[in-house]
Amino acid sequence: MIQVTDIHKTYHSGDTSVYALRGVSLDIDAGEFVAIAGPSGSGKSTLLNILGCLDHPDQGTVSVDGREMVQLDSRGRADYRRHNLGFVFQNFNLIPVLTAFENVAFSLNLLNIPEQEITDRTMAILREVGLEGMEHRRPSRLSGGQQQRVAIARALVKNPAIILADEPTANLDSETGQAILETMRTLNERHGTTFIFSTHDPMVMEFSRRLVRLQDGRVAGGAT
Repeated sequence: MIQVTDIHKTYHSGDTSVYALRGVSLDIDAGEFVAIAGPSGSGKSTLLNILGCLDHPDQGTVSVDGREMVQLDSRGRADYRRHNLGFVFQNFNLIPVLTAFENVAFSLNLLNIPEQEITDRTMAILREVGLEGMEHRRPSRLSGGQQQRVAIARALVKNPAIILADEPTANLDSETGQAILETMRTLNERHGTTFIFSTHDPMVMEFSRRLVRLQDGRVAGGAT
Protein backbone atom coordinates (compact mmCIF):
# COMPACT_ATOMS: atom_id res chain seq x y z
CA MET A 1 0.00 0.00 0.00
CA ILE A 2 2.72 2.50 1.05
CA GLN A 3 6.20 2.50 -0.43
CA VAL A 4 8.77 4.95 0.92
CA THR A 5 12.00 4.98 -1.09
CA ASP A 6 15.25 6.74 -0.17
CA ILE A 7 13.65 9.69 1.65
CA HIS A 8 15.95 12.50 2.74
CA LYS A 9 14.97 15.61 4.70
CA THR A 10 17.20 18.39 6.02
CA TYR A 11 16.11 21.47 7.96
CA HIS A 12 18.17 24.65 7.83
CA SER A 13 18.40 27.40 10.45
CA GLY A 14 20.99 30.01 9.64
CA ASP A 15 24.30 28.22 9.24
CA THR A 16 23.00 25.09 10.99
CA SER A 17 21.69 22.04 9.13
CA VAL A 18 19.69 19.31 10.86
CA TYR A 19 19.56 16.02 8.96
CA ALA A 20 16.16 14.62 9.97
CA LEU A 21 16.01 11.72 7.49
CA ARG A 22 18.95 10.12 5.71
CA GLY A 23 17.76 7.71 3.04
CA VAL A 24 14.75 6.04 4.68
CA SER A 25 13.07 3.24 2.73
CA LEU A 26 10.01 1.45 4.09
CA ASP A 27 7.02 -0.62 2.92
CA ILE A 28 3.71 -0.70 4.84
CA ASP A 29 0.88 -3.00 3.78
CA ALA A 30 -2.82 -2.14 3.93
CA GLY A 31 -4.36 -2.90 7.32
CA GLU A 32 -1.11 -2.87 9.29
CA PHE A 33 -0.83 -1.64 12.88
CA VAL A 34 2.74 -0.37 12.88
CA ALA A 35 4.80 1.84 15.19
CA ILE A 36 7.69 4.02 14.03
CA ALA A 37 9.84 4.27 17.13
CA GLY A 38 12.98 6.04 18.15
CA PRO A 39 14.42 8.61 20.53
CA SER A 40 13.89 12.35 20.20
CA GLY A 41 15.59 13.57 17.04
CA SER A 42 15.50 10.19 15.31
CA GLY A 43 13.25 11.50 12.50
CA LYS A 44 10.03 9.67 13.34
CA SER A 45 7.77 12.75 13.45
CA THR A 46 9.33 14.06 10.22
CA LEU A 47 8.61 10.74 8.53
CA LEU A 48 5.01 10.78 9.78
CA ASN A 49 4.55 14.32 8.49
CA ILE A 50 5.85 13.30 5.06
CA LEU A 51 3.51 10.30 5.00
CA GLY A 52 0.67 12.67 5.87
CA CYS A 53 1.58 15.12 3.08
CA LEU A 54 2.22 17.77 5.75
CA ASP A 55 5.90 18.04 4.81
CA HIS A 56 7.86 17.47 1.64
CA PRO A 57 11.07 15.42 1.31
CA ASP A 58 14.20 16.88 -0.26
CA GLN A 59 14.80 13.62 -2.10
CA GLY A 60 13.07 10.27 -2.59
CA THR A 61 9.55 9.06 -3.31
CA VAL A 62 6.40 8.14 -1.40
CA SER A 63 3.89 5.99 -3.25
CA VAL A 64 0.42 5.06 -1.94
CA ASP A 65 -1.46 2.44 -3.97
CA GLY A 66 0.79 3.30 -6.89
CA ARG A 67 0.11 7.04 -6.67
CA GLU A 68 3.17 9.24 -6.23
CA MET A 69 2.60 11.68 -3.37
CA VAL A 70 5.75 13.77 -3.72
CA GLN A 71 4.69 15.03 -7.14
CA LEU A 72 1.35 16.42 -5.92
CA ASP A 73 0.95 20.19 -5.69
CA SER A 74 -0.35 21.82 -2.50
CA ARG A 75 -3.98 21.52 -3.62
CA GLY A 76 -3.52 17.86 -4.52
CA ARG A 77 -1.93 17.12 -1.15
CA ALA A 78 -4.76 18.89 0.70
CA ASP A 79 -7.34 16.95 -1.28
CA TYR A 80 -5.54 13.68 -0.56
CA ARG A 81 -5.43 14.43 3.18
CA ARG A 82 -9.11 15.38 3.24
CA HIS A 83 -10.32 12.16 1.63
CA ASN A 84 -7.77 9.50 2.57
CA LEU A 85 -6.08 10.32 5.87
CA GLY A 86 -7.05 10.67 9.51
CA PHE A 87 -4.79 12.29 12.11
CA VAL A 88 -4.55 11.70 15.85
CA PHE A 89 -2.28 14.10 17.76
CA GLN A 90 -0.78 13.92 21.25
CA ASN A 91 -2.45 17.23 22.21
CA PHE A 92 -5.85 16.08 20.84
CA ASN A 93 -6.30 19.30 18.78
CA LEU A 94 -10.03 19.50 19.45
CA ILE A 95 -11.92 22.76 18.86
CA PRO A 96 -12.78 23.90 22.42
CA VAL A 97 -16.04 25.69 21.57
CA LEU A 98 -17.47 22.65 19.77
CA THR A 99 -19.08 19.62 21.40
CA ALA A 100 -17.73 16.09 20.93
CA PHE A 101 -20.37 15.55 18.24
CA GLU A 102 -19.47 18.79 16.46
CA ASN A 103 -15.73 18.08 16.59
CA VAL A 104 -16.25 14.70 14.96
CA ALA A 105 -18.78 15.93 12.41
CA PHE A 106 -16.64 18.89 11.37
CA SER A 107 -14.55 16.96 8.82
CA LEU A 108 -17.69 15.49 7.23
CA ASN A 109 -19.15 18.97 6.83
CA LEU A 110 -16.12 19.84 4.70
CA LEU A 111 -16.98 16.96 2.35
CA ASN A 112 -20.51 18.23 1.59
CA ILE A 113 -22.14 15.06 2.91
CA PRO A 114 -25.94 15.19 3.55
CA GLU A 115 -26.84 16.29 7.07
CA GLN A 116 -28.63 13.07 8.06
CA GLU A 117 -25.67 10.95 6.93
CA ILE A 118 -23.32 13.18 8.94
CA THR A 119 -25.48 12.66 12.04
CA ASP A 120 -25.73 8.90 11.54
CA ARG A 121 -22.01 8.41 10.91
CA THR A 122 -20.96 10.67 13.77
CA MET A 123 -23.22 8.99 16.31
CA ALA A 124 -22.14 5.53 15.14
CA ILE A 125 -18.42 6.24 15.55
CA LEU A 126 -18.93 7.92 18.93
CA ARG A 127 -20.71 4.77 20.11
CA GLU A 128 -17.89 2.66 18.72
CA VAL A 129 -15.23 4.51 20.72
CA GLY A 130 -17.31 4.38 23.91
CA LEU A 131 -18.61 7.96 24.05
CA GLU A 132 -22.34 7.41 23.70
CA GLY A 133 -24.13 9.90 25.96
CA MET A 134 -21.20 12.34 25.90
CA GLU A 135 -21.78 13.74 22.44
CA HIS A 136 -22.99 17.13 23.75
CA ARG A 137 -20.01 17.74 26.06
CA ARG A 138 -17.30 20.19 25.10
CA PRO A 139 -13.64 19.16 25.51
CA SER A 140 -13.34 20.99 28.85
CA ARG A 141 -15.93 18.60 30.30
CA LEU A 142 -14.11 15.48 29.08
CA SER A 143 -11.12 13.66 30.58
CA GLY A 144 -7.88 13.36 28.64
CA GLY A 145 -8.75 9.83 27.59
CA GLN A 146 -12.22 10.87 26.49
CA GLN A 147 -10.77 13.75 24.47
CA GLN A 148 -8.40 11.33 22.73
CA ARG A 149 -11.38 9.09 21.93
CA VAL A 150 -13.08 12.09 20.31
CA ALA A 151 -9.91 12.65 18.29
CA ILE A 152 -9.89 9.00 17.20
CA ALA A 153 -13.57 9.20 16.24
CA ARG A 154 -12.87 12.38 14.27
CA ALA A 155 -10.06 10.62 12.41
CA LEU A 156 -12.14 7.54 11.63
CA VAL A 157 -15.50 9.09 10.72
CA LYS A 158 -14.35 9.77 7.13
CA ASN A 159 -13.54 6.06 6.67
CA PRO A 160 -9.93 6.89 5.72
CA ALA A 161 -7.52 4.28 4.44
CA ILE A 162 -4.78 5.43 6.83
CA ILE A 163 -4.68 6.82 10.37
CA LEU A 164 -1.48 8.64 11.39
CA ALA A 165 -1.05 8.94 15.17
CA ASP A 166 1.76 11.14 16.49
CA GLU A 167 2.64 10.14 20.08
CA PRO A 168 -1.04 9.41 20.87
CA THR A 169 -0.38 8.33 24.48
CA ALA A 170 2.06 11.12 25.42
CA ASN A 171 -0.43 13.12 27.53
CA LEU A 172 -2.24 10.15 29.06
CA ASP A 173 -1.58 8.08 32.16
CA SER A 174 -0.59 4.46 31.56
CA GLU A 175 -4.05 2.98 32.28
CA THR A 176 -5.81 5.44 29.97
CA GLY A 177 -3.10 5.03 27.33
CA GLN A 178 -3.60 1.26 27.34
CA ALA A 179 -7.36 1.68 26.95
CA ILE A 180 -6.84 4.03 24.00
CA LEU A 181 -4.45 1.60 22.31
CA GLU A 182 -6.90 -1.27 22.83
CA THR A 183 -9.62 0.85 21.22
CA MET A 184 -7.44 1.65 18.21
CA ARG A 185 -6.38 -1.96 17.76
CA THR A 186 -10.01 -3.09 17.87
CA LEU A 187 -10.93 -0.48 15.25
CA ASN A 188 -7.97 -1.60 13.13
CA GLU A 189 -9.22 -5.19 13.22
CA ARG A 190 -12.85 -4.22 12.63
CA HIS A 191 -12.36 -1.76 9.77
CA GLY A 192 -9.03 -2.81 8.25
CA THR A 193 -7.76 0.76 8.57
CA THR A 194 -3.98 1.12 8.46
CA PHE A 195 -2.64 2.64 11.69
CA ILE A 196 0.84 4.20 11.73
CA PHE A 197 2.20 5.58 15.01
CA SER A 198 5.24 7.65 15.87
CA THR A 199 6.29 6.94 19.43
CA HIS A 200 8.96 6.48 22.04
CA ASP A 201 6.45 4.88 24.45
CA PRO A 202 7.32 1.21 25.19
CA MET A 203 3.61 0.41 25.63
CA VAL A 204 2.81 1.56 22.09
CA MET A 205 5.72 -0.53 20.80
CA GLU A 206 4.35 -3.59 22.61
CA PHE A 207 0.85 -3.05 21.17
CA SER A 208 2.08 -2.64 17.61
CA ARG A 209 2.13 -5.63 15.31
CA ARG A 210 5.30 -4.36 13.62
CA LEU A 211 7.96 -2.06 14.95
CA VAL A 212 10.11 0.12 12.68
CA ARG A 213 13.04 1.64 14.54
CA LEU A 214 14.69 4.89 13.47
CA GLN A 215 18.06 6.08 14.68
CA ASP A 216 19.69 9.33 13.56
CA GLY A 217 17.38 9.56 10.56
CA ARG A 218 18.00 6.02 9.34
CA VAL A 219 16.03 2.79 9.61
CA ALA A 220 17.62 0.63 12.29
CA GLY A 221 15.21 -2.31 11.96
CA GLY A 222 11.73 -3.48 10.95
CA ALA A 223 11.45 -1.83 7.52
CA THR A 224 10.15 -5.03 5.89
